[in-house]
Amino acid sequence: MPTIHDPIRLGDLDLANRIIMAPMTRSRAAADGTPQEFVADYYAQRASAGLIVSEATYVSPMAKGYVRTPGMVTDDHIAGWKRVTDAVHAKGGKILCQLYHTGRVALPEFLPGEVLPVAPSAIAIDGSNQTDSGKKPFVVPRALETGEVAGVADEFAGAAKRALEAGFDGVEIHAASGYLIHQFLDSGINQRTDEFGGSVENRARFLLMVVDGVCAAIGAGRTGIKLSPRIKFNDVSEPDAEAMYPYLAKQLSSRNLAYLHGAKQGGYEIHAELRPIFEGNYAAGAGFTADSGNALLASGGADAIVYGKPFLANPDLPRRMKENLDLAEADPKTIYWGGEQGYSDYPAHP
Repeated sequence: MPTIHDPIRLGDLDLANRIIMAPMTRSRAAADGTPQEFVADYYAQRASAGLIVSEATYVSPMAKGYVRTPGMVTDDHIAGWKRVTDAVHAKGGKILCQLYHTGRVALPEFLPGEVLPVAPSAIAIDGSNQTDSGKKPFVVPRALETGEVAGVADEFAGAAKRALEAGFDGVEIHAASGYLIHQFLDSGINQRTDEFGGSVENRARFLLMVVDGVCAAIGAGRTGIKLSPRIKFNDVSEPDAEAMYPYLAKQLSSRNLAYLHGAKQGGYEIHAELRPIFEGNYAAGAGFTADSGNALLASGGADAIVYGKPFLANPDLPRRMKENLDLAEADPKTIYWGGEQGYSDYPAHP
């Protein structure tokens, strides 16, 4: 029976173990979206993970949704990320770039010309977003025109090519957490009447366009995807998740992706529902310990386990799990703000 410490091949990627570091926004990029130099230290310290998935990285200027988050748009972005990937590879690690478009999560002040953010439909999120001048309410987005949708999907493929230029081993498509791809999936958010709205097949069309474009650009074996049905975030509701996600699992099976990353956070039993359907490598998150991760692998319920918060204060998490060493706790005050403090200054276990 496999354990989290056994090697595995995911698509084109040979991994030293089955521990995946989850993508986690840390807000340490410069104002223009370029990773700062100490970001390379942070990721390199965690290179003993079988695979690192980077924090969510925006695919175009219109895709940015938060302050100090990184992009994969400009030459400076590529150069900044190249420092990161070189540092990880020097430590023997593998790293993917998670790509996303935030859609209606964005505020005009984050976008070129302070235009309205785009979304499947002109429906605002109930709540507020954080800015450097305090919290501000979400705005009513502009619904994408039918003829614009394919161009937005193409932005993911362009960003995937740039990610490989930056030295990443591949990408993870962020189709979760209530961001643009997820917004198209959710009938509570997507109220379109064209070929991208209505039926399960229509609402899934944008996601599959993105996947097919990225696979054509960099290869299916270097492409993963993350799903999080009914996550309690960004007004996700998904009343027909039981129809949508099995359909997606079947469609994605035919794409021969490196893996499907399922995050169980919103009341939908994604691991139990999708693992039997998806014909490929399945990576399970969230909230696992070493023991519960090993148990799921032993039962055949996943091929790899995704760990998030434990990696924040434990850069050497795989060793600590293998040797049953104590785990440190992260300071919640420095998770999203600051520089090296509470970021790249957590020590390895003695």
